[in-house]
Amino acid sequence: MERKDFLLKEVSKIGIDNLSDKQVEQFLKYYDLLVEWNSFMNLTGITEYEEVVIKHFADSLSLIKAFDLKQDLSLIDIGTGAGFPGLPLKIVFPNLKITLLDSLNKRIKFLDEVISQLGLTDIDTIHGRAEDYAKPDKLREKYDLCVSRAVANLSTLSEYCLPFVKLNGSFVSYKSEKLAEELDNAKKAIFVLGGKFDSQVDFTLNEGEIYRNLVVIKKVQKTPKQYPRKAGTASKSPIS
Repeated sequence: MERKDFLLKEVSKIGIDNLSDKQVEQFLKYYDLLVEWNSFMNLTGITEYEEVVIKHFADSLSLIKAFDLKQDLSLIDIGTGAGFPGLPLKIVFPNLKITLLDSLNKRIKFLDEVISQLGLTDIDTIHGRAEDYAKPDKLREKYDLCVSRAVANLSTLSEYCLPFVKLNGSFVSYKSEKLAEELDNAKKAIFVLGGKFDSQVDFTLNEGEIYRNLVVIKKVQKTPKQYPRKAGTASKSPIS
């Protein structure tokens, strides 16, 4: 199967069936750049085309199962790494105003190159830590949506992410496991940080082989000013 046909087939499975030729070319270019840069820096352990389409592109785009992304929304992707989920979302929904934040500058250089070569606009990159940029004089409570595919427990991620979310906005954590216990353990942190559990969207990728879910947390109160705590504290000592 041609690369284009495989991409179209996989994104159609999650409800996206109107990619333009330009968007297809952007995804293919993104893939080629990912593999090229991954040859000299660690961006992803997944490099086979079909796996990247399923586990990175389609998975990133699964946010449409939780939100109408055709609206004009501002979105920040915390710990974006190689640009997931923010870049695939920007390609398919150019109306989104997106910020990609990562703590490693070499990843930011890669993202800047992808953005340039794909001709994307209204998308910014930031080299820095979530704890620093969630301050009032930076990006605190500026976004409709905060998303993260970062590997961390939900208590820690909530402390990193909820401070960026506007009142009545949402934080969405992409998770790959059944997380009833993790969600239960995060209840206090979510409450303390001004959030409220809203919904959980379960789905599978690759013909049911890969279990995924989206945890949606609504921002119902302002985050207390002492959060997030200084760098590293949220991961070492999650709110409990």
